[in-house]
Amino acid sequence: MNKLLIVLIFVMAAATLFILVKGVIGMAQGKDLTGMRSQQLMRKRVLFQAITIVLVIAFLLLASGKH
Repeated sequence: MNKLLIVLIFVMAAATLFILVKGVIGMAQGKDLTGMRSQQLMRKRVLFQAITIVLVIAFLLLASGKH
């Protein structure tokens, strides 16, 4: 179970990083005049970060033996 959580944590962290980089590149290019795309990417990033944090907490709880 711990190995699965570690893999999921890395996958979600990588997804968060990907969305972050995609948003930064999009802002640097300046193509999104209304900001709608930036908002969508920011919402996805926050969601992925939240999922990653929940997975880390679950991993720490399982690793400490308190579940």
